[in-house]
Amino acid sequence: MSHAKADKANCPRIGTRYRDWRLSGPYDALIIGSGMGGLTTAAFLSELGWKVAVLEQHYTAGGYTHSYEREGYEWDVGLHYVGDMGAPTMPRKLMDFLTGGRLQWAAMAQAYDRFFIGDKVFDALAGKQAYRDELVRRFPQEAMAIDTYMARLAEVKKYVPLFTMARLLKPWQRKLAQPLLNMLLPRSFGMTTGAVLAELTRNPDLLAVLTGQWGDYGMSPNQSSFIIHALVASHYLHGGYYPVGGSWRIAEAILPKIRAAGGEVFTYARVKQIVAEQGQVKGVLMEDGTRIDCACVVSSAGVFNTFEHLLPAAEVQRAGYDKLLPKVKPSAAHLGVYIGLKQTAEELGLPKTNFWVYPGSDFDGITQRFTDDPDAPFSVVYISFPSAKDPDFARRYPGKATIEIVAPTNYAWFEKWEDTIWGKRGQDYEAVKAQWGERLMAVLYDKLPQLRGKVDYFEVSTPLSTNWFGGYQRGELYGLDHDPQRFQQEWLSPRTRIQGLWLTGQDVLSCGIVGAMMGGVLTATAVAGLRQMGPVLKGIMQAKAADVRGAVPTAQDDAERAAQA
Repeated sequence: MSHAKADKANCPRIGTRYRDWRLSGPYDALIIGSGMGGLTTAAFLSELGWKVAVLEQHYTAGGYTHSYEREGYEWDVGLHYVGDMGAPTMPRKLMDFLTGGRLQWAAMAQAYDRFFIGDKVFDALAGKQAYRDELVRRFPQEAMAIDTYMARLAEVKKYVPLFTMARLLKPWQRKLAQPLLNMLLPRSFGMTTGAVLAELTRNPDLLAVLTGQWGDYGMSPNQSSFIIHALVASHYLHGGYYPVGGSWRIAEAILPKIRAAGGEVFTYARVKQIVAEQGQVKGVLMEDGTRIDCACVVSSAGVFNTFEHLLPAAEVQRAGYDKLLPKVKPSAAHLGVYIGLKQTAEELGLPKTNFWVYPGSDFDGITQRFTDDPDAPFSVVYISFPSAKDPDFARRYPGKATIEIVAPTNYAWFEKWEDTIWGKRGQDYEAVKAQWGERLMAVLYDKLPQLRGKVDYFEVSTPLSTNWFGGYQRGELYGLDHDPQRFQQEWLSPRTRIQGLWLTGQDVLSCGIVGAMMGGVLTATAVAGLRQMGPVLKGIMQAKAADVRGAVPTAQDDAERAAQA
């Protein structure tokens, strides 16, 4: 994930570079981190008239939604596709509100995900009925299992709002409500993905196809919670969508809403410590020694950064977080390859379909083998074609195309270099990166052999790049692991045990762009109160279908699109 100076015409840096004299407090809230959760929280509080300062340590705002430019090419570092953007769904309406309706979305191919499982190939088709029918066509003896699976997804989707709203309750309210919550929620909420699906079928290929998107949340079926699997699978049932102009346009479009209330998003703004005394937040201390006083601080930096590095140890122990943190684990680290080609996506035959490449159908087994042995086949290789997905790419970068590859890895393999400086890690590190890059490029050439000899440029990122640019500690891609235990942690909510300190982002609810966005909505509601946020949310949900702009329709029919709302 190397980053060079951005081309301001194509991929501008978002935000204002931090200088202490540019602060214009007092602020009503300080938000640490400008990922999707932090920006969403900031935008909603700004809508209520709060003056907010967002403090981002990177050179540009957006977190995993930012893009970077190098050697005349542009890549997105985290957003590869988003679901639920093709109709007036809740996620689309929230996104339109945040971006002022300025962001358009383009549909991918109807076969939005393609799974290469050993020597077999399967497609996930956009549209709930099309998705189901394609599965039955490939597995005609498993029709009952497939229908039951679809019902399980719908069941989780039905009860997730109840599960989510419980995160808004105060501790004493949650204690009273917990017995009722336990009674209402399906038992699948406490089960792994593998355990739920084992009740439906034993067909290894069908199991592999149903769980083929596990890379979107970073845990193989027998490890992951069925909650996160069902959320991700449901999210993409109506296809994948891509932001027209690149993912950086999300942060760019949100920024005016924050500035309209007098707030700002500051970049190069490294927070050294959250100032807290006797269980009460007082503000933050910046790396340059500047103290910004504020009684409301929202952390979008992740729970490990927040409680292990930003807060005074005495306050963490006083609140008991030192005993709670061992109950959760950081999510998987990853490798990335960013590829530039001097021909268009159309000329090269690049698809609007994501590739998921697996050596076999035993996802848990192949994941364990790769974790134990770096020479074993990759557990999964994900290949994305952003220049094919984005209808505006050819205008910005004529005669060019880009590809991105992502694969899980073991952070321990890079740990020896973790105290080195980005760009100056030494020749041995560069040699290791090159080896990983060549292996991943070989997977690409195997699936698209016409690309041999066509690659103009590529670079490799490791988990240390994620640490350096994203502020993480173990190169984690999805914040916390999404295992069943994670979803049982009541303390993973916007409200913390330290007065005036709040959490937002993917650690509050779930990973992904929409997961972090929903976490931001939840945090803003908890901070401001439902009485203030209620009318805002009601207005957003009552927006007419005509307010949904820029979606390029898929082959799904009108009735099914309307049902998404």
